[in-house]
Amino acid sequence: MAITKKENKEKAIEVALWESANKLRGSVEPAEYKHVVLGLIFLKFASDKFEEHRNKLIAKGQEKYIEIPDFYNQNNVFFLEEISRWIYIVKKARQNDIALIIDTALHTIEKDNKSLKGALPDNYFSRLGLDITKLASLISEIDNINTLKDKEQDLVGRVYEYFLKKFAIAEGKGKGEFYTPKTIVNLIAELIEPYNGIIYDPCCGSGGMFVQSMKFIESHHGNKKEVSIYGQEYTKTTYKLAKMNLAIRGISANLGEKEASTFNDDQHKDLKADYIMANPPFNQKDWRGENELIDDPRWRGYDVPPKSNANYGWILNMVSKLSENGVAGFILANGALSGGGEEYKIRRKLIENNLVEAIIIIPRDTFYTTDISVTLWIINKNKKARHIEINGKQKNYRDREKEILFVDLRRWGTEYEKMFIELTPEDITKVAVNYHNWQQKENETNYKNIPEYCYSASFEELKANDFSLVPSKYIEFIDRDSEIDFDTEMKRIQMDFKILLNEEKQSQEQLINAFKTLGYEL
Repeated sequence: MAITKKENKEKAIEVALWESANKLRGSVEPAEYKHVVLGLIFLKFASDKFEEHRNKLIAKGQEKYIEIPDFYNQNNVFFLEEISRWIYIVKKARQNDIALIIDTALHTIEKDNKSLKGALPDNYFSRLGLDITKLASLISEIDNINTLKDKEQDLVGRVYEYFLKKFAIAEGKGKGEFYTPKTIVNLIAELIEPYNGIIYDPCCGSGGMFVQSMKFIESHHGNKKEVSIYGQEYTKTTYKLAKMNLAIRGISANLGEKEASTFNDDQHKDLKADYIMANPPFNQKDWRGENELIDDPRWRGYDVPPKSNANYGWILNMVSKLSENGVAGFILANGALSGGGEEYKIRRKLIENNLVEAIIIIPRDTFYTTDISVTLWIINKNKKARHIEINGKQKNYRDREKEILFVDLRRWGTEYEKMFIELTPEDITKVAVNYHNWQQKENETNYKNIPEYCYSASFEELKANDFSLVPSKYIEFIDRDSEIDFDTEMKRIQMDFKILLNEEKQSQEQLINAFKTLGYEL
């Protein structure tokens, strides 16, 4: 699809902002300065929304209410005192104390708006000792964004998303765990269809799962008011990112009273979610002590997950949080598909309990934090034949007793940034249609096992493979060697070698002649 001029212009704004922000870095790590940049973007957005609502009050003849916070908060608009408004920041941009002015503005907004408690950067600007000229330049760039110009395009959301992705790439392996690539989140949403009810993410990072869930509902003409969001995040700075990311888009969420470990300080102990979307830390070690969490109710009915790896701890946490008909989509490292010991016992029982619905291998280089191939799991609390209504439409699910759909997407996707792979919207649609055809009684004839792509395995087949969830044990792979015409292939290779040897000979002759002209013999 051709990119429109508007799209090009918006992209230029994103890139210009990133280039300007990058000048701030110097010796400051992305993990630090991202809060500076995203804090400024939040200030501009909040101020634009405030000024818009303030003008509406004046137009209605309600000028006497324009400095009363309740008249803003009731309309999901943050109240800003004069020292927190963007126009005030711009006026002071080149003063020596601009860092303190910005810190004061953010602190004041958080103080005046309860929903922002624990959300905004705390004394980042003053503490980092930023170059005033570069900071003023960044403020000037952000001042060019009209965050309210095209609400359908969600420009400020796009800028924020762009920055989160770029920061995750910049932080690289072992870091950047606050961000899950948008195409992966979109894939999960299209598969589990979170239209209404409670959505939960036990390791929510910067809140990307929630943002894309809302966009999924909008794009499918659902009602966002029918969804409640619950999440938890362990890292303080990432907890702030999530709160700010959701606030900037007007999304209400319960992320717990504080940043905390889901395992050791569960902020939603009694929660039963209709949808779970998650990207837990891969292969997390020492997540519980030697004798800690042994009797945790989340493992009830299963073996205790090994302390050497949290993968199955995350799985059982999510299983325990699902409602009677709940569905979960989450990412794990491939090692969880075939581990032994306690992992084997838990995996076997999950399969025997008819909870595992689909296993999808994601392409390599999809994540910024690792280059390994990872797996998308779908856990479904109610795989049996049922009739449910999704977004006003009746869907009839066939009985898939202990049957699992395996999908291999390792050869899918397109390259970007010269080092990463992402699934295209067309890829996501194909996978979702195939999955839903497999699920639904009226469409089951449209599903077929396809070599090197998908296979629906029976419980007998799973048992015969000792309850392994490695897709290659079920999906048929064609022996491509048998299709090769070796005589033709060898002749091609022979010709390639002749060309290479001839080029090497010419290079040697040129080198000898060059030395001869200088009066030297080789």
